[in-house]
Amino acid sequence: MTELGNRLKEARLKHGISLEDLQSITKIQKRYLIGIEEGDFSSMPGNFYVRAFIKQYAEAVHLNPEEVFETYKTEIPSAYHQDLPEQLSRVKTRKTLTERNPKVFDVLPKILIAVVIIGVAALIYYLLKENASSHSNQSVNNQNAPVHYTTNTKELNKVQASGKNKKKKSSDHSKDNTAAQTPAPTQQLTLVKSSGTRSTFQLQNTDKFVVKLVSNGKAWVNIKNGSGHSFYSGILDKNGTGSQSVDLSNETSAVLVIGKATDVDIYINDQKMDYALPPAKIVTQFITIQFVPTKK
Repeated sequence: MTELGNRLKEARLKHGISLEDLQSITKIQKRYLIGIEEGDFSSMPGNFYVRAFIKQYAEAVHLNPEEVFETYKTEIPSAYHQDLPEQLSRVKTRKTLTERNPKVFDVLPKILIAVVIIGVAALIYYLLKENASSHSNQSVNNQNAPVHYTTNTKELNKVQASGKNKKKKSSDHSKDNTAAQTPAPTQQLTLVKSSGTRSTFQLQNTDKFVVKLVSNGKAWVNIKNGSGHSFYSGILDKNGTGSQSVDLSNETSAVLVIGKATDVDIYINDQKMDYALPPAKIVTQFITIQFVPTKK
């Protein structure tokens, strides 16, 4: 086992993640994960995949990929030589296309400019015509419109009745109206900080803390409290066990480990929570929610 493989394995075991769990989180075959830990890259498709698999492994066990690549650069193969032929091929193709179609690229800007000028001229003509027509119609309507003066008897009676009854309103009635107009406080979920694969929120204005995870695909999840006790750990599958709910009202904080954020929706007290980090870019996320219950 290499130093790189030993460090990755120690980090995995430290967070209580088995190879099967890691396979579900990263979508990398178990035999490749074992190869990374043992320093045997011969079974992998190429150096590019070796680096990509190591990066996903490091993120899943809470290590900084850039630090890992820098520290163990002598053990990790470089993907430069494999990418170079493809880059040269693309440069050659673009150069060939440019040589074949010089006339098209010379004429195209002129055509686009002509189209834009014609479009702008047509728009100005249309706006001027509509503006002149609008002013003409408005002038005719203002000259011919009759003037009416009306008195709203019902509204006058209401004002008079309101003045007579104003002194009869009691202080208790005023207090009831004030209480009815004051909305009840709603729960507040605030983002405190986010960095890398981790984000922290704070839940306030409620005495209830219920977490519900709903899968719209298939993903491994773990729901823990601040002390590390796991209330649920497993795979949510929309075709089987599609959701999991845990009441954490007696806890001060919770930690949610989401293996595939694009396939899991998070609800706090039946209110859907938005991810602080984009799920499409940060697939595996670790979310901490600090619970500050309302004092009774």
